[in-house]
Amino acid sequence: MILLLEDDPAIAQTVVFALQREGLAVEHHAWLAGARAAWAQRPPRVAVLDIGLPDGSGLDWLKALRQQGDATPVLLLSARSEELDKVLGLELGADDYLAKPFGVRELVARVRALLRRSAAAQPGPAGLVVGELDAHVQGRRLDLTRRELALLQALHGAQGRTLSREQLLDAAWGPGSESLDRTVDTHIKTLRAKLREAGLGDDAIRTHRGLGYALDR
Repeated sequence: MILLLEDDPAIAQTVVFALQREGLAVEHHAWLAGARAAWAQRPPRVAVLDIGLPDGSGLDWLKALRQQGDATPVLLLSARSEELDKVLGLELGADDYLAKPFGVRELVARVRALLRRSAAAQPGPAGLVVGELDAHVQGRRLDLTRRELALLQALHGAQGRTLSREQLLDAAWGPGSESLDRTVDTHIKTLRAKLREAGLGDDAIRTHRGLGYALDR
């Protein structure tokens, strides 16, 4: 999931449409408060953050995230193009920076680059590579359904942390889904079987009773 924090409705609508057209899930927020709450519930794979917001600064939030040890890739957006602003953003921990106005195709390309970088850096079972469109084990593409891939992406992005069934439902079926917890259990079972067949063993996805699931590191 891509988290977009942008208070300009026109820019937000354009960015959301462009990313969704590329097959990427996007969650948009116009206020820092809403973005913070969403991040705490389910950390994104990449964040696109505006600097100037109605209820605070994207730079201040980025600084706080990095101080907490959060390494989620961040692309900053700003109407200010001065070199000092870019340097400050990068020094605070941003992975990339785009000045407004920007080309949508360039933004999509930068987000994809951050997704690839994130997938390569995140821990997981040996030989497992999880991208935005598919997953591979030892170079062999896994035959996954859309839901299974979304679940694997969420688990992989959690970097070994346990995700609840509710968090996994949101990741694979979308917020507010009426699907039941046992739906997650069923899909995890088939996903675990496919990972086992690919040579990752029975414990690639660990079950934590009463809590949820985690991907082995």
